[in-house]
Amino acid sequence: MSWLEDRVAGVLAGAAVGDALGGATEGWTPEQIEERHGGRVTGIVGPFLPDWRTARPIAPYHKGDGHVTDDTLMTHALIEVYATHHTHLDAYHMASDLVPLMLGERRWVPELEDEALILQRVFLAEKHLVAKLHYGHVDPREAGVGNIVNCGATMYMAPVGLVNAGNAAGAYAEAIDLAGAHQVSYGREAAGVFAAAVAAALVPGTTAERAVDEARRLAHDGTRAAIDAVLEAVAAFQAAGGLAAHDERELNRVLRAAVAPYDTVGETYRQPAMDARLPSRTKSIEELPVALGLVVAHDGDARGAILDAVNYGRDADSIATMAGAICGALGSPIPAEWVREVTTASKLDLDAVIASMDASVRAIAADDARRARQRTEALNAMLEESA
Repeated sequence: MSWLEDRVAGVLAGAAVGDALGGATEGWTPEQIEERHGGRVTGIVGPFLPDWRTARPIAPYHKGDGHVTDDTLMTHALIEVYATHHTHLDAYHMASDLVPLMLGERRWVPELEDEALILQRVFLAEKHLVAKLHYGHVDPREAGVGNIVNCGATMYMAPVGLVNAGNAAGAYAEAIDLAGAHQVSYGREAAGVFAAAVAAALVPGTTAERAVDEARRLAHDGTRAAIDAVLEAVAAFQAAGGLAAHDERELNRVLRAAVAPYDTVGETYRQPAMDARLPSRTKSIEELPVALGLVVAHDGDARGAILDAVNYGRDADSIATMAGAICGALGSPIPAEWVREVTTASKLDLDAVIASMDASVRAIAADDARRARQRTEALNAMLEESA
């Protein structure tokens, strides 16, 4: 396996594994997670509720047992769009390609234990894509307006980072364009910053801190403020001895306290505040800053970052998806036993997905290189004419 394919595999395996492990603890508090599992989660666990088939608010989803969620379903659908075009994408591709995949192709949905449409699994904020683009025929660049502001567009933007490997600004711009069809305000902003973090992490020889800082510098408004607050809290945590000097629960407490002023959902995750998920220039989604904080605090170690994301609770699957993808881009090994169990339980042909993404990355990179040469030649010619 080449260096590039290894990193593509790391990003996609890290995202899928994080998603599957985090799905089992999504929506719960750290205290509830420990009570249910007799301590902190250290790997793949079963459903939180034994009667998950009928229990609210989980039914009818079989979360846990290594099942990926809609984060992975949407990530892989976006990979299919890249495979179709082998070019950079924009908001119009969301309408022409992604939405038809959500609406028209049945595939195995692990949480439903059946073949179904992606549309039948995704959350309301993702159904908004279909309502606006397929039924409403809204300009794709503006279709995200009016949606619930959440992490729905961010959770599947890792492929955008991959096709812009080493170009954080390019990844940010492409993800912002794509996410305009899905999200608005800080929900759209986080999509750009996550893609930028993946792209920055793919620079050979970089570190977790440098990659996250490069993405941070591209962020705006409340997203930038939330990331700054989280990273400052992590720096103080590390100055006080870091992971080795603290109870294993302390990092998550530090991260939650740092991000709380920017999070609109509030302390009770399943009972959002009255002003939750509304557009704002001063707020941020919770998931991205926490994921970035975990990556830095664990120095890019996938196992540690993913497990802390899982035990954080709340939107654990999306936090772990983001942290796992960035750590995979940095080259941290994704635990092989987790990959085996998740791909088996989810009936996921991850090798085929990786091969498809690798081919798209190579084709797009080659085209980017050709365009860069042409641009350089044109600039040199213009400058010579001006001399």
